[in-house]
Amino acid sequence: MKGTTDVTPDTKKLFVGIYSSIEIITAAAYSCRAESMEEQLLESEENRKWIITTEWETYCQELKKLSYIAAPMVAVSVLQYLLQVVSMMMVGHLDQISLSSVSVATSITNVTGFSLLSGLVGGLETLSGQAYGANQWQKVGTYTHSAVISLLIVCIPISVVWLFMDKLLILMGQDPVISVEAYKFSLWLIPALFGSAILRPLLRYLLIQSLIFPMLVSAFLALCLHISLSWLFIFHLGIGKSGAGIAFSFSIWTFVASLVVYISRSSSCERTRTPLNRDAFLAIGQFFRYATPSALMVCLKWWSLEVLTLLSGLLPNPKLETSVLSICLTISALHFALPYGLGTGVSTRVSNELGSGNPQKALVAVRVAMFLAVSETVLASIVIFLCRGVLGKAYSNDEQVVDYVARITPFLCLTVITDSFQAVICGVARGSGWQIIGAYVNLGAFYLVGIPVAAVMCFLVNLKSKGLWIGLLAGSTIQATSLSLILVFTDWQKQAINAKKRISERR
Repeated sequence: MKGTTDVTPDTKKLFVGIYSSIEIITAAAYSCRAESMEEQLLESEENRKWIITTEWETYCQELKKLSYIAAPMVAVSVLQYLLQVVSMMMVGHLDQISLSSVSVATSITNVTGFSLLSGLVGGLETLSGQAYGANQWQKVGTYTHSAVISLLIVCIPISVVWLFMDKLLILMGQDPVISVEAYKFSLWLIPALFGSAILRPLLRYLLIQSLIFPMLVSAFLALCLHISLSWLFIFHLGIGKSGAGIAFSFSIWTFVASLVVYISRSSSCERTRTPLNRDAFLAIGQFFRYATPSALMVCLKWWSLEVLTLLSGLLPNPKLETSVLSICLTISALHFALPYGLGTGVSTRVSNELGSGNPQKALVAVRVAMFLAVSETVLASIVIFLCRGVLGKAYSNDEQVVDYVARITPFLCLTVITDSFQAVICGVARGSGWQIIGAYVNLGAFYLVGIPVAAVMCFLVNLKSKGLWIGLLAGSTIQATSLSLILVFTDWQKQAINAKKRISERR
């Protein structure tokens, strides 16, 4: 009996064949796995590239949409503001008392009138913008009628205040001569006030629908008319500074008339054009719920600038200090038309996308707008600083005024940077409907910090107009920082839900 079993040659061949087959199958498996892993890596890489390309295309598309709205709106804002600038520039070449009185009158009328209208109309950006995004065409026209009615009502008490401006300025400690001359100029601005109450809602009505070209043409024609009339009344007919007020009012109403003609005849406005009806009066309450905080957000900043102008009138040489500060504020406001136009554009994009239920697209619009704001403000501040020696010459022939403006220009450049950020973020606030938060920020930034710092630096440290501008810069810095933090932590999904509720809200 054998202790072991011999393996036959056939059996050995069988085992060798099986082993070879296992090796082949294993190698094939490893090969397939390697190919699969390689394919997965390639697929992952292609997916990543596709995501990056898609995001890039998304931002580029949003840049085109925003630029299509913002660029012409910037031009409209600049052209509109140049109406006041032209008046100041022409009057400034008469004499220093004329420049000072017109500067003070412009400040007071802005504080008590034009700034209030600009702020109140922000409620229309929220309501009509989101209604347009949700394809609620009739509500766009209804809200516009409500805004016009509301602003016209507000103009009545404002015009009464302007009738007593001379007494008001004297009570505030202003120079009596400047106060009387400012009163005479402000009377001619009352027609422009009522014209602006109609003009501003019409501009928002067209902007919400991205109908920019008619606004641009009308603004350009109004400016050309204003330049011609100002020269005719001020210099040729010898009316003086009152001629600037007459020309301004006439130009505003010409602007209004051209827009009314376009809206009433254009097929582009057919869907949103509605007759004045009962719903417009019923919607006034809803309009004021968003217009009031919007007005506070805009006016608290605007009013702080005018308070500084009035404080400059309390300095030892009020004619010089008021003229210089007014010139710098005018330059700042002229630049502000650029980021304000961008902010108005992003307000339209954000409100439309939130109304359509697209919070991610609204976020993309915000990011693109902030990128444009950074680019613009860097360029603008550099240009203003390089031109500091000649800025004052556009407004006055007095070398003392020109030199003083050049010394304050570095502070002006820093303010330009903060203003650009806050203008865009405030536009986002109006488009989203959280204006009340912006109002609280402006209240703290300028009235708890900015103005007190300005008063201390101006009168106690004796820096005069420089001190006033340092206070303004401190308030602007806090404002821009606070608004930026709020924007970072905004829940856009929640904003879209709020927009949906707002559109379906019963009047």
